[in-house]
Amino acid sequence: MSRSRIYVTEPSLPPLEEFVPYLQEIWASKQLSNGGPFHQRLEDALCQYLGVKHISLVTNGTLALMVALKAIGVQGEVITTPYSFVATAQSLLWNQLKPVFVDVDPATGNIDPAKVAEAITPSTSAILGVHCYGNPCDIEEIDRIAKRHKLKVVYDAAHAFGVNYKSESLLSYGDISAVSFHATKVFNTFEGGAIVSPDKATKKRVDDIKNFSLAADGNVLDAGINGKMSEVNAAFGLLQLDYVDKEIASRRRSYEAYSRAFEEAPGLRCIPFNKKATPNGSYFPLLVEDGRDELVEHLAHHGIFARKYFYPLITDMDMFAEFQLGQTNLGCAKTIAEQVVCLPMSARLTVREQDRIIELVNAFLR
Repeated sequence: MSRSRIYVTEPSLPPLEEFVPYLQEIWASKQLSNGGPFHQRLEDALCQYLGVKHISLVTNGTLALMVALKAIGVQGEVITTPYSFVATAQSLLWNQLKPVFVDVDPATGNIDPAKVAEAITPSTSAILGVHCYGNPCDIEEIDRIAKRHKLKVVYDAAHAFGVNYKSESLLSYGDISAVSFHATKVFNTFEGGAIVSPDKATKKRVDDIKNFSLAADGNVLDAGINGKMSEVNAAFGLLQLDYVDKEIASRRRSYEAYSRAFEEAPGLRCIPFNKKATPNGSYFPLLVEDGRDELVEHLAHHGIFARKYFYPLITDMDMFAEFQLGQTNLGCAKTIAEQVVCLPMSARLTVREQDRIIELVNAFLR
């Protein structure tokens, strides 16, 4: 029997009884934070699972971006995308950096390297790209531009857990990457995030900043922050790793079913996923040429709660309006934001429920 309400993202929750022994171990140790045994075990396990060498756990994905930018010394202007969750831009303001928004690729919604190249000034120090919906940016072209102009590359990889690009973790590209472990993500720790560093020195810098920048003698060396993941969150992450392959496989099947259903539907467009990577099923964005808002209302009337994600553009939000370069310069991003709807994706989504969603979309189009 189908559920009466289905949401665009739903948390994956392993059996509660499997989590109890982890909690008992934490209670017995009396160590709840500050890099305890579960914290270390999860970092090691994630390095092995993702195929990366240096990962640092933090309290959430937004803080991961904030610390990542500070850890590699980004200053001045940072070229980024207006088509993302607001945390991308907020992480820049928290570091007293100036966001310079450029348009996106009209096919993928990811930052357009050609527009990045046009926006570089003597004050530019970095490019902050977003792998929207886990779909890789144009990594090679961004890398070429960055090397030519001696810029840092930071990736907001909030949606990209488990995505490989050319047989390597997508998180390993750029100078540093940040990922979210929020409850609705493919892999979650209730709330959390992580930073993937390219070397030991950068990881140490990250780990220092997230612990108030405290030195061993108690002295404070820099402006740090309390970004440490708790033992409870880390333990839940360890348990989740036992289920994440099943989670991704289930989401991927749903992603492929949506793609088959809508690839030739008039008035709709599926965002193509990079052929050098495999979707993790984090989201399924669909572009509706006309009547997007009406479609969302139509689905909600039937208990299906889709999401206009990302809408509005960051530059259309009051606090970022001063950074907008003009509607014509962000035209592709604006069009996608006004057309996008993300359909429900989770391991709980049954074939019957998904068929019902597909039929409701088709009925609306008819």
